[in-house]
Amino acid sequence: MKVDAVDAKIVRFFTDSPRASVLEASRVLKIARATVQSRLDRMIGAGVIGSWVPQPDPACFGYPVVAFCSLTINQDLGHDAVVAALARIPELIEIHTVSGSSDLMARIAARSNPDLQRVLDAMIATKTILRSSSVIVLNTHFQGRTLPLLEPRRRPLCNAKHFVSAARGRTISSSQSDYN
Repeated sequence: MKVDAVDAKIVRFFTDSPRASVLEASRVLKIARATVQSRLDRMIGAGVIGSWVPQPDPACFGYPVVAFCSLTINQDLGHDAVVAALARIPELIEIHTVSGSSDLMARIAARSNPDLQRVLDAMIATKTILRSSSVIVLNTHFQGRTLPLLEPRRRPLCNAKHFVSAARGRTISSSQSDYN
């Protein structure tokens, strides 16, 4: 689903005011209430808006240590079985299949560095992980930052007047590109 300018306005409004009503959004945005509601329903159905669920900060619940862990899995088991085994560990708050030298990337919340070690040991104890490498987050500058993606491009990504189209092998001007 392609998000247009009206959809972007609605998403921006509810990002800034997540507890606002559809009626309030309609008044502020000067868009009919039924339009706001139907577009919200469409974006939720298409997965554009993934959740209205609050995203609690793990530190506020006693888990101030955050780490990312690259995991190499037992390939004989397959990703689904490995993820199912790891999902039983509550401190694993995200797991992604990734490309590169590892198979999965996990985000871990822990109460302390020794607690992080306990979580790492629990992952290895599942017998689904062959190797892990972790890094501790020292400071989070921002996360979940998707709102800037809704902004229209104001300048080309490519500063050259002309560049070769990789797909077609022809020279095109930056004014013809999709990067404007």
